[in-house]
Amino acid sequence: MSDQVFTLQQLEFFVIILIRVSGFVYTAPFFSLKNSPRSTKIGLSLMLSLILFQVTPYEPLEYMGVVGYAIVVVENLLAGVLLGFLANVSYQILSLAGHMMDMQIGFSMVNEFDPVTSTQVTVSGVVYEYAVMLVLMVTYMHHYLLDALIDSFTVVPVGGVVINPLIYNVGLKYLVDFFVIAFRIVLPVFAALLIVNAILAIMAKVAPQMNMFVIGMQLKVFVGMAVMLIVMQLIPTVGELIFDEMFDLMRTAVSYFEPG
Repeated sequence: MSDQVFTLQQLEFFVIILIRVSGFVYTAPFFSLKNSPRSTKIGLSLMLSLILFQVTPYEPLEYMGVVGYAIVVVENLLAGVLLGFLANVSYQILSLAGHMMDMQIGFSMVNEFDPVTSTQVTVSGVVYEYAVMLVLMVTYMHHYLLDALIDSFTVVPVGGVVINPLIYNVGLKYLVDFFVIAFRIVLPVFAALLIVNAILAIMAKVAPQMNMFVIGMQLKVFVGMAVMLIVMQLIPTVGELIFDEMFDLMRTAVSYFEPG
């Protein structure tokens, strides 16, 4: 029985796998959280790469010199980063929905710095983001994210990736869904406060001596918080909308990757 030899070509193949996996892990939701230890991300990338190296059919890489290999590395890095980034930006829908909701309730001036995303977010946006993140963890959706990464090695082999310039269509599709999904999330609060505004307008005509501005500020807060408390049971549905958008974007992006 002859000893198995780990050749230089196989090492190059493994490095390409590691590059794509690392690009995904450092940009995908849940895995890319800044409060996650860097050593954990590195260990996860190495572990996934070792597993994929064992199950991915080995094909000798075709390139010309160091520059050719560097191009292959960059192409696979972009493939992993794009998949993770498109999954991650889906969470910005929750931030927009929270901002729209707080504008109606009156919390739009209460912004805070989120150390996880390093952005200014509103109170409702933080609630929705962390609630959907918990849904992602409880339902093991992060496993499906890894499955999507693993499937990308089947659709797009390791030996080079060509990214179609028409991939900007993915961004255009995301911009449309960005506002549509965000408005669907905020619609219950928006409809309730629209009714409150109509009632306040009628009362302002009926009883002009009452200061509807002062009454409206407090009433919107109470009604908005009450509606938010009621629709909290719809968090799994909100998470489903985000996850569907996430996987749809990733699936569409992979369709613009072509084997080199």
